Amino acid sequence: MRRAVVAAGLVTVAPLVSLMLLVVTGGTETSLVPGLPDAGELTRYGLPLTQALRDVAAAVTVGALALTVLCVPPGSPEDREGIGGARRALLDLVVVAASTWTWSGFALLGFVYSDAAGVPLTSPGFVEEVTFFGRSFELGRYLVVSSSMGAVVAVGALVVRRINGVGILAALAVAGLWPMALTGHAAGSLNHDDAVNLQAMHLIGVSVWAGGLVALIVVRPRLGESLLPTVKRYSALAGWCLAVVAVSGLLGAFLRLPSLADVTSTYGALLGIKVAAATVVAGFGWWQRQVGIRRLAQGRQRAFARMVVIEIGVLAAASGTGVALSRTPPPAPPGAQEPLTAAQSLLGRELPPPLGAAEWLTQWEPDSFWLPIALLLLASYAAAVARLRSRGDRWPLSRTVAWTIGWVLFIWATSGSPGAYGRVLFSMHMVQHMTVALAVPAFLVMGAPVTLALRTLSRRADGSMGPREWLMRIVHSWPARLLGSPIVAAGMVIVSLAVFYYSSLFELSLRTHTAHLLMTAHFLISGYLFANCLVGVDPGPRRPAYPLRVLLILVTFGFHALFSVSLMANNKVLARDWFAPLDRTWGGSLIDDQYLGASLGWALGDYPLAILAMALIVSWVRADRRERLRFDRKARRDGDQELTAYNDYLARLRSESTLGRSGTAHTESDQSEGDRTP
Repeated sequence: MRRAVVAAGLVTVAPLVSLMLLVVTGGTETSLVPGLPDAGELTRYGLPLTQALRDVAAAVTVGALALTVLCVPPGSPEDREGIGGARRALLDLVVVAASTWTWSGFALLGFVYSDAAGVPLTSPGFVEEVTFFGRSFELGRYLVVSSSMGAVVAVGALVVRRINGVGILAALAVAGLWPMALTGHAAGSLNHDDAVNLQAMHLIGVSVWAGGLVALIVVRPRLGESLLPTVKRYSALAGWCLAVVAVSGLLGAFLRLPSLADVTSTYGALLGIKVAAATVVAGFGWWQRQVGIRRLAQGRQRAFARMVVIEIGVLAAASGTGVALSRTPPPAPPGAQEPLTAAQSLLGRELPPPLGAAEWLTQWEPDSFWLPIALLLLASYAAAVARLRSRGDRWPLSRTVAWTIGWVLFIWATSGSPGAYGRVLFSMHMVQHMTVALAVPAFLVMGAPVTLALRTLSRRADGSMGPREWLMRIVHSWPARLLGSPIVAAGMVIVSLAVFYYSSLFELSLRTHTAHLLMTAHFLISGYLFANCLVGVDPGPRRPAYPLRVLLILVTFGFHALFSVSLMANNKVLARDWFAPLDRTWGGSLIDDQYLGASLGWALGDYPLAILAMALIVSWVRADRRERLRFDRKARRDGDQELTAYNDYLARLRSESTLGRSGTAHTESDQSEGDRTP
């Protein structure tokens, strides 16, 4: 009962802080759309309270699931897959938090419509209007999707019985934060894509950090002797979350505050309060890591729990400040009163300069979503190789070089000139596509990242699921085996081209940030699965015989060339409604640029083919050499019994054949003599 009262009190911190700050700054007096009538006091005060409650519930949901899948051991060592003990208590918390996320999210839909349209909640036909808003408007659909994913997680937490299912629920819960980032206070700026990416990183970091703390204090009595290792694992996870929150918050502040003088604005003051709260919590986290864990090991749990409660309260206050920020307009950048051009409205930035030879290397638009991922994977790979060498193990330099080349190419394709011009020129989009889908995966697969991870990641002994255990589950799962099978992987590469470019998906990927990210992820993953079944050495689906691999390469790239030729012969401009309004005054016409893109697609398919063919030949030769060496070792061990037995078998066949011919000749001779007998 006492823990429930404390938890309820902490949940109310964020709504109260957000409402208090809005009252102080006058944020409750403004509407999302200036000039509309006032929606009433119920909307004015209910919207921030509901939004803060929704944010806290979503954070607790994500944090509790992260704690379950990464930190908490099973109820008994014999039942590693089961959901019992502390894991069951955490899932009960998820049911409550995700349900609160769902209903507060749907309530927020009504408040947002009331505020945006200036319509009171009690107006006639309000429910029908809100339903239309949630079905037909982008903002409404985002709110509906996020709340619906919360509902799916709540129901899943009731029925799930194995840890694999909890992992799926955790992925769904994190995905449910993405629509919240699309509607957050950072999503309305000119640099929309960067703002959404940073907001999503910020939400994930805060949710795992703060929600994990709430889950930890709730489940603490059920952990018993597992409390100390669970706290240590969570502490390491919280350290990573702190880094993500700090970096994303700092970069987001640069986007929202055009100049240093804007720090003194209302938005800057609220941002300062949030930074101060995060700094205090970081100090608490440092104290816990340096002192609290040591005291916990000594059995002093009460002091640890008190510090965690205070830390949760400060994080909840920071969350409430974030809600107040979402209701406070940021300072207007210079030239904000000037109308946006068509390119600015569509791209969210200025149209790039004319594409010349120099611009292929000098034009860069850092992708705030993929660039951190690429850099993190490069750094993690280098750290793993260094760890192997520190314990005296070797790792081929060629694999490190291949991994590095792959991610450098990916960074250039997403943040270099293909990324800068990919939504302006079809030809540069095709360069980006060919690089991400074919060239990059070939190099990444030759880096053998799964093998390196399995050799360096620590194994959990208490039945809990760490990075190594989850990696093994994913690699050997039936979806991975199905998607990684040669026919399916090749089919995804071939079919994706026709489906993507000859449907509305291509234009959708140009218009929406989410579809663009999904497009890049799909082509990268499908290309990786295809290359892995051809030249990969990592554990995974069984690979076909080498002659079949050669045939698979020829068929796949033949279809790829056929697609490029058909696109070259196409006189209809793809995504004309997107490219034409950009009003590009340089470069070729839309149809000429499309022909150039198709030609580049055909040409750029050759060098990935050469890379895969060379890697396949080398792998084939090495496999034959290993097979020959294996037979030689076996022959030395058993005195070459297999060859001797084979030679004896041939000798018996020869002897039987000789005897057969002799018997036949003798019979024929006897028959001849009989014929001459009178």
